[in-house]
Amino acid sequence: MKQTNLKLIDENGIRLDGRKPDQLRPIRLEVGVVKNASGSAYIEQGKNKIIAAVYGPRELHPRHLAIPNRAAIRCRYRMAPFSTDTRKNSWFTRREQELSMVLREALESVVFSDLYPRVAIDVFIEVLQSDGSTRVAGLTAAALALADAGVSIKDLVSACSVGKVNGQVVLDVDGNEDQYGEADMPVAILPSTSEIVLHQLNGSLSAEEFDRGLDLAVEGCKKIYELQKEALKKKFENVKEGV
Repeated sequence: MKQTNLKLIDENGIRLDGRKPDQLRPIRLEVGVVKNASGSAYIEQGKNKIIAAVYGPRELHPRHLAIPNRAAIRCRYRMAPFSTDTRKNSWFTRREQELSMVLREALESVVFSDLYPRVAIDVFIEVLQSDGSTRVAGLTAAALALADAGVSIKDLVSACSVGKVNGQVVLDVDGNEDQYGEADMPVAILPSTSEIVLHQLNGSLSAEEFDRGLDLAVEGCKKIYELQKEALKKKFENVKEGV
């Protein structure tokens, strides 16, 4: 996070993109977008554009990596070289490796992996356009892709971020707020139980701000959950109708 004199929220509590502190960006979700994948999903959240695809359960190669009593869940989060204003390197960066591990752990907590011994479930999250909070948007899409693939899961994972900008706690951090804000806190939950499966904090929050932010994130996740269910419902209604 960089220091700036940029005013990210005005005296009326309105952010640069016109949102109030507790508002999500516009979200569009679509399921079944990659035809050769076992399951897939696409998310637009603000200016973010992300595709998630799941392959499997399938035979694991090399076979010596197979786990006798459960599936090996593998996740790759990657930002396309053209996804940001400054063209990034095409190789797999350390940040992408770290986020891949974080997202894999979140997904492992929801999959009934013991139903799929000795196989792999591969999850690919590709960021086509980035504007802040891509890890949580990617996780939201990945959960939909798992459901689309027919993988047995406890619940969908719904994820969003909160942050602190110009001293105020806000929901769904965008690119400017991520870059110039004072704190960023990604959160993911299982909406049916409110169990937290991902929680990170970059920056500092007071105890009161932390509690406010966590409550705001959970409410945001539950709103996203409704959109996820609608996207799945639309996909399978179309299948039923033969569209």
